[in-house]
Amino acid sequence: MPVLPGAEPYRHEGGEVGVLLCHGFTGSPQSMRPWAEFLAAQGLTVSLPLLPGHGTRWQDMQLTTWHDWYAEVERALLELTERCSRVFVMGLSMGGALTLRLAARHGDTVAGIVVVNPGNKVHGLAAKALPVVRHLVPSVAGIASDIAKPGVDEVGYPRVPLHAAYSLRRFFQVVDGELPQVTCPLLLLRSPQDHVVPPADSARVLSRVSSTDVREILLEQSYHVATLDHDAERIFEESWAFMARLAPEVAGEKGIASGG
Repeated sequence: MPVLPGAEPYRHEGGEVGVLLCHGFTGSPQSMRPWAEFLAAQGLTVSLPLLPGHGTRWQDMQLTTWHDWYAEVERALLELTERCSRVFVMGLSMGGALTLRLAARHGDTVAGIVVVNPGNKVHGLAAKALPVVRHLVPSVAGIASDIAKPGVDEVGYPRVPLHAAYSLRRFFQVVDGELPQVTCPLLLLRSPQDHVVPPADSARVLSRVSSTDVREILLEQSYHVATLDHDAERIFEESWAFMARLAPEVAGEKGIASGG
């Protein structure tokens, strides 16, 4: 199947500091593209992969599981570590959960992580019914484009495939169990008005990680897809400042990018 316009993966060859960005469930790299391009403009090496089953049609996602999604970002991380001296990982929603698992499993390989409205649990009665309902109903209404900013849309699926949703539920359980293994610096940004992921998910993440360098920022003007919303520029700038504090050499990368 052809990839939806705007949903293509993105790669930029920059300096010695690398960044891996992970998009969300039923979403695509389009939701992270402005963030990726901002970081590329600072002179960083940037990787924004398209997760398997995403960016085409929702039926394709029925054939994939969390193992496929995680394998893709892990492959991208290992590729960056071969190319770069230091690597940061950033993610939105399920991409935040992927980011947390990479940090838990790869330790010092990850210099720091930034998560935006990270998912931690599939909530409600529907979650309990998923093991059975997924065999009876192929999909339900989609979750894409929870954005406050007028005229902005996310390139994501109009339906949530339930086999994939069941796998997502299993993935969140796995990640939750591994959160105490996360020790690297963590910047968490969340939207108080999020219609997809409740505040309890971010609170759970913050309460279970072992990181000592932790900061939480509220995105008051945005909904779930904050990377395309009113607070997008703040996310970009805060992530850059986070990296510059932990890896001062990134300032030099910016000079290289601007020709200085």
